[in-house]
Amino acid sequence: MDYAAGGGLRRLRLGDVLISAGLVTQDDVTRMLDLQKKDDKNRKLGQLIIDEGLASEESVLKTLAEQMRVQYLEAGTFEGDMKLASRLGLNILRRFSAVPVREEDDGYLVAFVDPLDFAAQEAVQRALPDKPLILAITAQSEVQRIVARIETQEGLKATLVEIRREMAAGSADVATLGTAESESAIMRLINIIFATAISRRGSDIHIEPGESACSVRVRVDGFLAECFSFENELYAPLSSRIKLLGDLDIGERRKPQDGRFSAVVNSKEYDFRLSTLPIAHGESIVMRILDKSKTLVRLDEMGFTPTNLERFRRAMRAPNGIVFVTGPTGSGKTTSLYAALNEVKSVTHKIITVEDPVEYRMGMLQQVQVNEKAGLTFAGALRSILRQDPDIIMVGESRDKETISIAIQAALTGHLVFTTLHTNDAPSAITRVMDMGVEPFLLASSVIAVQAQRLVRRICPHCKKEVKYPKELLDRIKHMTPKELNFADLVFHKGEGCKKCGNLGYLGRTMISEVLEINERIAGMIVANAPRSQITEAAREDGFEEMFTDGIRKIVMGETTLEEVMRVAKM
Repeated sequence: MDYAAGGGLRRLRLGDVLISAGLVTQDDVTRMLDLQKKDDKNRKLGQLIIDEGLASEESVLKTLAEQMRVQYLEAGTFEGDMKLASRLGLNILRRFSAVPVREEDDGYLVAFVDPLDFAAQEAVQRALPDKPLILAITAQSEVQRIVARIETQEGLKATLVEIRREMAAGSADVATLGTAESESAIMRLINIIFATAISRRGSDIHIEPGESACSVRVRVDGFLAECFSFENELYAPLSSRIKLLGDLDIGERRKPQDGRFSAVVNSKEYDFRLSTLPIAHGESIVMRILDKSKTLVRLDEMGFTPTNLERFRRAMRAPNGIVFVTGPTGSGKTTSLYAALNEVKSVTHKIITVEDPVEYRMGMLQQVQVNEKAGLTFAGALRSILRQDPDIIMVGESRDKETISIAIQAALTGHLVFTTLHTNDAPSAITRVMDMGVEPFLLASSVIAVQAQRLVRRICPHCKKEVKYPKELLDRIKHMTPKELNFADLVFHKGEGCKKCGNLGYLGRTMISEVLEINERIAGMIVANAPRSQITEAAREDGFEEMFTDGIRKIVMGETTLEEVMRVAKM
């Protein structure tokens, strides 16, 4: 096939290129060409070679780029040019698997999946006639990702125009536009918001009306980033439609409301936990995204160090007692509890949970949804649960004296109880429960262990580099370094920032934790109402490692940065 590259017209066939590079043999190419004749999907030779496992997509594309003397653009290293994409149109982008990257002085840089497709080059050149094309090669998945993003932006523009047109044509009460009159347009906007958040790996969607504009932000790896904003006039129909999805009262704007609904986004079903809060310019709407198809995380995949994992598993294997998992909102406590229950569940045990809400539905568990409007509280549900002959109980949150007292009584009467608390560290859970009015001797007799945890961002593996910190800072953390590590030999890393991590230097999260086991010595200190500092010191003597020390282990392993550990854990 002919193509323009390196300033001239040459003759080249993909099979010859891959054979000369040693990626495949002549027999491989012959076999793939025969397969191509029978292929009902009409796949090209390169795609067949990749699909049949003869060579990786990256190696095929890199080899072709070297032979053609054009750029190879790795996944996540570029974004499409929206203005050039508008000139080409979505039909050309999709049909020819091409993405305009940017305008340069001597031409338009355009990434093709198949740079040997001369018809694709001609079509793009006709749409961009004022400058020559500069060819680049990239993966099919990357073109699909960027085209999907462009479709999202174009769809958003068209949807906003349609909503405005309906508002101009229609109703005196703008709130009703969120129901029947503009359901299709509003729902398209909502679906755009959902699809954008999920494509960015978001955990929460925040819709916040301001003085002049409404902002849509998504929380990714614990931090919020704005996706887009639009005029405040569109907020009322948007909020009304979301409230209807969550079965909330659309006329109530003075009180917080909570709801839940399911939606299909990109052919997958998700649950959304909805919360509204009255603010100065309307209501803040927050939706937690729960992937119904997401596989439960295993305990050994959560980021436990081996020592802490063994301590936590010892507590899980106890015949009775109470295990606390502590940390602030969004620190992964519920995920830890689900992982623990997933490990201990069996046909020989009856496990009942009481949650608000039930975030993930699991087999072999009886899960109770709290409904305070109907009078079903944590404490009320717990009383009924105890009459159901359970072996293991999970209480989503011990938020008051009544709930924690019933949980402790259940632990003292032969049940294994898991529950969560909001405390800064493991030893503080002891004083927190006593502050709630529980007698020290009851707590000492029932509690098995306390695990405190935080989530820290992982260093992006694509832009990771070694970094050195000032001596003054290192001197501050020296006393927290694990004893078996030589502090002078510690190596630190951080992410420089790249396209794959959105120039943040971080990609994903992992856990740091501390596990306090309640042995006879510490139980005696609890009965004696010893202060937190004494309990912590006694636990250290028994091998307890604080969360910051666990964080240093993650730093040494190259998983996170010193800044992240210092952000979430006390030295």
